[in-house]
Amino acid sequence: MKLKSNFKLFKNFFNRANIKKQLYTIYFIAVLLPILIIGTFLIINTRNMLTNYHRDLLQSDNLRVKTILFEITTQVYNISEDLASNKDIKRIISRSYYVKPYMIESLSDFTLVDNYNNNYAEIDSIEIYTDNFGFMDYKQFYKADKKMQKEDWFIRAINQNSVFWMPMTDTDEYGNEYWNLCLVRKIPMADSKYNGVLVIKISDNYLKTRLGSQEYDTMVSVDRMPVFFSSDKSAYGTRQKVDINYNEDYYEYEGDLKINGIPCFVDVSTLHMYQSDSKAYVCTINDQAYQNILSISNICIAIILVAALLPAVVIHFFTDYFTDRIFTLRQAMHQVSNENYEIVNSVQGKDEVSEAFADLEVMVQNIKQKDADMYEARLNEQQLASEQQAMEFKMLASQINPHFLYNTLETIRMKAYTAGDREVATAIKLLGKSMRYVLENTGTSFTTLRKELDHVENYLKIQKLRFGDKFDSKFEISEEIQTDFLYILPLLLQPVVENAILHGMEEKETGGMVIISVYRQLEGEELLCIKVSDNGCGMTREQLEMLRSSIEVKDISRSKSIGLYNIHQRIKLNYGQQYGIRIDSMPGSGTTIRILIPYERAKEEIFSKDVKMIP
Repeated sequence: MKLKSNFKLFKNFFNRANIKKQLYTIYFIAVLLPILIIGTFLIINTRNMLTNYHRDLLQSDNLRVKTILFEITTQVYNISEDLASNKDIKRIISRSYYVKPYMIESLSDFTLVDNYNNNYAEIDSIEIYTDNFGFMDYKQFYKADKKMQKEDWFIRAINQNSVFWMPMTDTDEYGNEYWNLCLVRKIPMADSKYNGVLVIKISDNYLKTRLGSQEYDTMVSVDRMPVFFSSDKSAYGTRQKVDINYNEDYYEYEGDLKINGIPCFVDVSTLHMYQSDSKAYVCTINDQAYQNILSISNICIAIILVAALLPAVVIHFFTDYFTDRIFTLRQAMHQVSNENYEIVNSVQGKDEVSEAFADLEVMVQNIKQKDADMYEARLNEQQLASEQQAMEFKMLASQINPHFLYNTLETIRMKAYTAGDREVATAIKLLGKSMRYVLENTGTSFTTLRKELDHVENYLKIQKLRFGDKFDSKFEISEEIQTDFLYILPLLLQPVVENAILHGMEEKETGGMVIISVYRQLEGEELLCIKVSDNGCGMTREQLEMLRSSIEVKDISRSKSIGLYNIHQRIKLNYGQQYGIRIDSMPGSGTTIRILIPYERAKEEIFSKDVKMIP
């Protein structure tokens, strides 16, 4: 009623408004408003798509940095394992040295650390510190003086057995400060009064080569300590630009931040260092995304404005030109309506308006004929309206919800049940379940094995009502098969079972048996096997070979085995050419059809993005 009232108001407006207002209104409703609505939607959708695109790229780069950092630190940890357990290093640290030549002689043939330094580009240096009072700095071995022994990292290394990571600073020969990510660990000295600490420094240049990105800024820190790696040199030694909750075991952040007054996309994640309690925090920043999104959005807005304003200019000039000619025609027609036929043809052009003006005099002379034509036109219009109403009714009838069918079947079932005909009630109930399953699976990709088996069971019950004692059925489900957690293509088994009943049991009057077995089978890989076997008449070798061939090659002239062909092709299309249907049969011994699909895919199919689950 409200829609009808609004339409009436709209119609009244057009009836009262002049042509110029009508044309402007039509432009607003039919052109400007849709352009603004669609343009706004497209801009919002484009911004969202670009935002998600940049965030996905940023997240991927963050994961790349974490993966490379984990690879490097794990390699360094493995090197530290070899060095910390090396007997020669322990022997060198444990000895007492009274003169420098004696120490140099002990280290002259020791090249293990040199080999690691030379063969691993990620290592900047390997340093071994000891509190052995007779030690002197030589090669990679250093004496830890009293000042160093009081430093937090040295005390921590002595007092804990596990590895930890920390940034350290040093200066090059030109006095420039640089940062290194360092592995620090205690060298276990069971029979020595001295302590040894191993420090492996990762090359900052190597990290820049591996972790650096031309598109994104990257900042990496360990635990609560300052940044030890950054795409921006000035960020070394500073705090992370994101407030990190260090109390969380695995901190993650993905969002927007203003950094130095510039809106940026930021992605922060945590990396647990291999065999260590230390955690690295990787922060990836994109400071160009907002500008790119804004630029593209501005271009879209400009296009929409041009698309809206250009037609407005054209409509404006056309409206003035058109209404002037219409006004001239109206004045002439008004003159004729007052029986003044002395009109001057002042409408220029060769379009419909000029033709109408030229026909005006003829129209006056044939007014009665025109009245008849108008009456006939009204009849045609009424007939068209009637046909349109009939079409709308047909369209409405085609939109009957499938639930209407379910409710109708349920009503019939209840009436049969009330009348005492339980067999009919059961048949209707089974039919309703079967229809619901088929309709609900139209357009879906996968369903659970349990639902598919339930559908087959309902189908067998319906066929049992039809054929009586002609056959029985049995399900054999292996104990290791969890049917609620395995996923297969829907409507896969029923055509196979139908084939077993209609063709396998064709010559049997009683004693038929259909067995549905589900188990795991090993043929190079683990397969999910669904076997449908019958004790029917079976097939000859020629018939079997013909059937096997028919499910491999499509033949549009064939009317049989189409169901098996479709099932076989669906399985190959979804899982691969090596899977599908296997058929075995012997005359008088029945037929066995096995459906083979990869077991791992059946378990994992629910996690695929393209799966559409059944309600």
